[in-house]
Amino acid sequence: MTISREDVLRVAELAHLELTPAEVELYRGQLDEILTYVGKLQELDLTGVEPMAQVLPRNIGAESPSRSGSTGADPSSGVVASPELRDDIVRPCNFAEAVLAQAPDAAKPFFRVPKVIER
Repeated sequence: MTISREDVLRVAELAHLELTPAEVELYRGQLDEILTYVGKLQELDLTGVEPMAQVLPRNIGAESPSRSGSTGADPSSGVVASPELRDDIVRPCNFAEAVLAQAPDAAKPFFRVPKVIER
């Protein structure tokens, strides 16, 4: 699929971007490259390939990694252990007052900003 100049201008309009003619041509080329790559990916035969439900590899026969940073992988066995994830810990986040105090026109608990949508 080829992206036209008009396509780029339409997307820029929807995103409220003002692009120079050079930027339009630059982004048209970049979008063309992306769509060409996606087209190549669509040619792959994925028969029998299950969708991934997890982006990190699971431990397969490897010991659990230690907190010292070891991955628990054994290069000779070809088994790669997943990295250990930190525990989720709830921590207070009470800096809103300090941030709003520095804002030029705040109406707590919000920032006031100039209107940008006029269409």
